[in-house]
Amino acid sequence: MISDKVRPHHLERKAILYVRQSSAHQVLHNRESSALQYAMRDRLTALGWSEIEVIDDDLGRSAAGGIQRAGFERMVAEVCLGKVGAVCAREVSRFARNSRDWQQLIEMCRVVDTVLVDQETIYAPRHGNDRLLLGLKGSLNEYELDLLRQRSLSARYEKARRGELVVTAPVGFVKAGDRY
Repeated sequence: MISDKVRPHHLERKAILYVRQSSAHQVLHNRESSALQYAMRDRLTALGWSEIEVIDDDLGRSAAGGIQRAGFERMVAEVCLGKVGAVCAREVSRFARNSRDWQQLIEMCRVVDTVLVDQETIYAPRHGNDRLLLGLKGSLNEYELDLLRQRSLSARYEKARRGELVVTAPVGFVKAGDRY
């Protein structure tokens, strides 16, 4: 066994490898990211898991919230039933980028003693320090999304100020010449 956080009772249950990319464009054009995520199966095998389920239902679906993610929901349900010893992703930010989903996953993993595995670390939510780190990572994920939205909106306002912002007409409307 490579880690003291992975105990025999974890290995008796299956591991779930969660694979997700935020958009259809990423799925089509960022194939290396997908390959690296699927390669995490090797990490789980090295840690001692023989039963590994891959959940990749959410390819092309954002984890920012507001979008139903059947794969994530199925993973959380399996964790809640106590069937999962580990949930794994290349980066734990793949699981969720909003506090509600993130905290739900961490709390369920704590209750049923499921570890979280990424490329660098194994987190045991029952350990206070790991729970603190996971909480910080969740907050940083959400902050990063807010920062990206803010930068995007600022860039849009700046383009509009310069008169360079081009928007398409809403469905059902027709743009008439250069007048808006």
